[in-house]
Parts: sequence; C-alpha cells; structure tokens
Amino acid sequence: MIAVDQTRLTGRRALVTRAARGIGAAIAVRLAAEGAHVTLVDRNGAEAQRIAITIGGTGLGLDLGDSLAVAEVLGDCEPFDIVVNNPGIAQHAFFTRTGPDDWRRLLAVNLESVLAVTLATLPGMQERRFGRIINVASEAGRLGSRGGAVYAAAKGGVIAFTRSIARENGTLGITANAIAPGPVDTPLLREAVAAGGDRLMAAMTGATLIGRIGTPEELAPAVAFLASPEAGFITGEALGVSGGMGCGA
Repeated sequence: MIAVDQTRLTGRRALVTRAARGIGAAIAVRLAAEGAHVTLVDRNGAEAQRIAITIGGTGLGLDLGDSLAVAEVLGDCEPFDIVVNNPGIAQHAFFTRTGPDDWRRLLAVNLESVLAVTLATLPGMQERRFGRIINVASEAGRLGSRGGAVYAAAKGGVIAFTRSIARENGTLGITANAIAPGPVDTPLLREAVAAGGDRLMAAMTGATLIGRIGTPEELAPAVAFLASPEAGFITGEALGVSGGMGCGA
C-alpha cells in the first residue's frame, strides 16, 4: 500500500474535474486523504456528490464542454489552491473516418475545458500568489495515437498549454505541471477494449516496459506530490506515469 501523509495538504482547497469515476475520483480521494477540501466537478453531478460525501468534500454537476457554464459556476466558488484538470473523452477511429463534428467535441472536452477551468480559477491564485495547477494529459499527446489522432492532438495541446501557464506565472508562486498517463484501467479504456478486442489490450500492455496497464490509484499519488509543498520547485513538466510507455520520448 502506498503511504499517505494525512496532513500534507491540510488547509488547501482543491478542485478536480471529471471526478465522478476513474482517474478523477481516485485523485479526489487521494487529495482528501492528504488533508485537502476537495470540490469534485462532473457532468454526473449526483455521482460527484456521492463521492464528495464520502470524503467530506463538495460535488458539482457541470458540463465541462460548456465554457460559459464553467465560468459562471466556478466564478461563484471560493478561490482554489489546487486545480486538477482531468478531461477525458476519446474516439477510436482513423483520422480519415472523422469529421469536424468529432473534432469539435473532442477538442471542447479534452482541451478547451482545461482552458476554461484555468481561466476561471487562475486569477484567484494570482491574487493570493499561490497555486498548483496539474493537468491530466496522456502519453498519446507526446507519442501520437494510432486511431486517436484528434485525442492525441488535444492532449498534446494540454501539455503545451501547461508549459505556457508555467512560464507566465512562475514568479507569482504558481506552478503548472501535467501528468502523462499510459493505459489505465478506467471506463474509457474498457470502452476502447470493447471496440478493439484482445489485440488492442495486448498492444497497450506490450507498449509499457512493465507489461501491464496501470490503475487510477497509481496515478493519484503523482498528482498529490505535484500539489504538495515538496514540489514547489517543479513547474512546466509533463511527468509520465505510464509504466515506461514514453521512455525516450
């Protein structure tokens, strides 16, 4: 079992998006275990609220693809110390079988929501001269993705955006980092395997150096570390949490 410091984030207010299941839920639980008060945001507000109750946090129903709603809802919240952007929808098709409607949907959730949430929460960090922004990208954003070109483009954009925010805000006591997961056992991955079959699963596990897929609980400690005081001199980085999938990238 991975050790948990129950006081490392005491007094910090954290926001985690797409937090009703999978990676987002695991991150929310971990941050709360380390002492943070966590606001969980998800389109499924009921499930976000259910998890929030178990960890002493707050659950909000919000469509992250609606930038105006993001600005309105988060603008009414108290300032956050930690913001974890965890967008994630995918489409499993070769690029020539996609079209503008697909692109708009994938970019709206996977990239534009990160911009919208950051725009809504960054000014409060700037005013208080402290903040930790952690964006969940993907190794696909660094390596590309066969059958997921638009998803990879969005995640690559998240990494570039993260580094730009780090450059703009480093002297204000604000760090911005990303994590780049590889294959992780989430509902999103299960949907992909259902479409691609055993050959897809074999390809994903074979792409890691460890030879297996990860779990959301293995990603959450990396996020908690980047949110912690110990990571105060780390910014503009994209940390691979992928079983070595991106080794050498």
